[in-house]
Amino acid sequence: MKSSRQQLDELLAGVARGDEAAFAELYQVTSAKLYSVALRILRSNAVAEDVVQDSYFKIWERARDFDAGIASPITWMAAIVRNRALDEVRRRAVRPAADVSELDHIASDDEHPVEVIGRQEDVARLMRCLEGLEPERQQMVRLAYLDGLSREALAKRFDRPEGTIKTWLHRSLAQLKGCLER
Repeated sequence: MKSSRQQLDELLAGVARGDEAAFAELYQVTSAKLYSVALRILRSNAVAEDVVQDSYFKIWERARDFDAGIASPITWMAAIVRNRALDEVRRRAVRPAADVSELDHIASDDEHPVEVIGRQEDVARLMRCLEGLEPERQQMVRLAYLDGLSREALAKRFDRPEGTIKTWLHRSLAQLKGCLER
């Protein structure tokens, strides 16, 4: 079952108000993803299940602390699970075995959910930063780096000298880098 950011925001807000039905639904739509986070770290079904259950208890307790401006709900919850799993690894002084793993028996070609979410958030941040450029430079960056137009082609298209295009692209990339680093 896929869940939207808006749906997760609403469910987490319900959990923050103490809504048990919202908590049950939140568990239903996110538990598989969060379990996979724990399992990748712990490499044990039983321990991963325990960590996920502990993490949901913490999610219930700390739902009021969630800030949608900082992270998406799934990223926030995955961080709780990840931190709890790492604490468990340290507590047990167990190092996951590289050669034997319960993960080896799970067939999946899917990307790890946390990686997908992280990449989606990176793209969203890049798009917000790109919107901060002047419209002409925004279009130029898109044409150069998404469509592969050369500086020469851009110079003809924008009726500017090639050196100007090079400078504008360089400055635009520096502006984007600065925005992304914030």
